[in-house]
Amino acid sequence: MARVLREAILPSKCIVCGSFFQPVMYKNCDLSFKIFNDESTLAYNKKSIFNKLMLPVLCSACSSDFVPVESPVCPICGIMFKSRIGDDHICGECIKSPKKFRMARAVGIYEGTFMKTIQRLKYKGKIQLTRPLGMLLFFVFIKYWNNKKIDIIVPVPLHIKRFRKRGFNQAYLLIRDWFSYADAFNVKLHSKIERDALVKNKQTEPQTGLDRKQRLANVKNAFSIGSSSKIAGKSILLIDDVYTTGATADECTKVLLNEGAKAVDVLTLARGM
Repeated sequence: MARVLREAILPSKCIVCGSFFQPVMYKNCDLSFKIFNDESTLAYNKKSIFNKLMLPVLCSACSSDFVPVESPVCPICGIMFKSRIGDDHICGECIKSPKKFRMARAVGIYEGTFMKTIQRLKYKGKIQLTRPLGMLLFFVFIKYWNNKKIDIIVPVPLHIKRFRKRGFNQAYLLIRDWFSYADAFNVKLHSKIERDALVKNKQTEPQTGLDRKQRLANVKNAFSIGSSSKIAGKSILLIDDVYTTGATADECTKVLLNEGAKAVDVLTLARGM
């Protein structure tokens, strides 16, 4: 009754298009745990999980606009090929400029609804989005890394000035509840989250609008190790919100490998095309 009253007084508004809509109501249970307890989730369908998780904040029209990253993709950088025919194969960019990290994967393509949702989180402070988006990221982690040893999960850091202005690091917020998700879904998560393993010591320009060469120059020597003793000999999963050219991921990987990391993988919410 409280939810019905709330909807009558303050109707739900789509976080992307701004239209009013009627969200699906679940009696006596939280939506996220309903999804966790649904055995069909184990079959793993990015689009259906996205639609379920985003029910409270997206209208059906915007939700249907989501495009998941699916094979064929590059097994290294994870870019989804425009042609939907064939098997996974290494892309020309990874052949031409080999990456320092082992593999990168993402949830969806950085366009339309997904792009706007991430931008609402980063630039409008809609941190309530970190719960469904973080859970979506967790499902992708289960798919690709559940049977692989990851010792440390490291969010890409913000420079202290940007952190103070924004008030949060979205990369960390996306993973801070992963242990509660693992408990709810009966998944063993042996990794540790080290939010301060990397430090951004150089204030860079926003990467948006820069080409690959400019992005590489922009982030060069921008990161350093917060505590090298936690890095040596470890397999690391680097977390960020968006992968475009891979400049940030490669620079962070270089720093981690130089300090003795065994291997670095990358997981992001979105992948630019």
